[in-house]
Amino acid sequence: MRKLLAGDVGATKTILGIYSADKGPQEPLVEATFSSSQYPGLAALVSAFLAEAKLDVADACFGVAGPVIDGQATISNLSWRIDQEGLRKELGLNAVVLINDVEATALGVPLLKPAELHCLNKGDEIKGGTRAVIAAGTGLGEAFLFWDGARFRAHASEGGHVDFAPANPLEDDLLQHLRDLWGHVSYERVCTGMGLPHIYSYLKESGYAEEPAWLAQQLAETDDPAALIVDAAVGKKAKLCTDTVSLFCSVLGAAAGNLALTVMAMGGVYLGGGIPLRIITLLESGLFMEAFCHKGRLSELMARIPVYVILDPQVALIGAAFRGLELFQDS
Repeated sequence: MRKLLAGDVGATKTILGIYSADKGPQEPLVEATFSSSQYPGLAALVSAFLAEAKLDVADACFGVAGPVIDGQATISNLSWRIDQEGLRKELGLNAVVLINDVEATALGVPLLKPAELHCLNKGDEIKGGTRAVIAAGTGLGEAFLFWDGARFRAHASEGGHVDFAPANPLEDDLLQHLRDLWGHVSYERVCTGMGLPHIYSYLKESGYAEEPAWLAQQLAETDDPAALIVDAAVGKKAKLCTDTVSLFCSVLGAAAGNLALTVMAMGGVYLGGGIPLRIITLLESGLFMEAFCHKGRLSELMARIPVYVILDPQVALIGAAFRGLELFQDS
């Protein structure tokens, strides 16, 4: 039986799987995770995977962390440039398709079971209503699903790069702090793994909270300050970290609310990416939903929108596999 290679290609890690039509997109025949930065490009990474898997594949569909334009993509926060036709030739496949990784996440959302979602706001879901996906990890991605009368169809966006809009004086000062660093400040500069250390630095330097000596030492020694900040916040080990992630939650809530308004997501908003999974207890504190609903005259409408955290970390891979099997099953 003809087999499909699917992948979730990110700046930090890449997950690959091989699928068949009879098993479907949620049951890979083989699967593996790789550190993206350890390879010069996607072709080299895929070649290493296929050599180990020892299974022949005919086609491939990759969800990639960046805009896909005319079959080409540059991975955000990584130096890879990918051309689907060039990749097809290099790997010797019949066809290769690239889609945005958050579009892939969106494609996976309708396949999730209730147990694979954590509800932050029950709301009042409109059947067939547009669904929005916002994913916070290394970068900030956005996509949405619309009902065409028969099924949900996904559409990618680069909404994570829109201008960061502060909602209170603390965020006003954060914006100026970040503007001094980069000039233009998008939501991705705040609501991501790279944004967390900058929020932390701003709160520390402004005297908002004090940095414990033990934490300063650990931050100086780690290669992943965002993970350290999140762990300290969730474990309530340092007020500065808790304040950092609390501010992160508020800004992410506002960004998610903006997306919900933009696409009228009465079918629900779904939070993906690695960070929401790790900070569910802080997302439940009320700061996220308060910022989500803080939309002036439309605040009551916002409260009616269901909001979920996606618990399945493989949802983008599932979505890429779904899209690939759909495209190539009759070819």
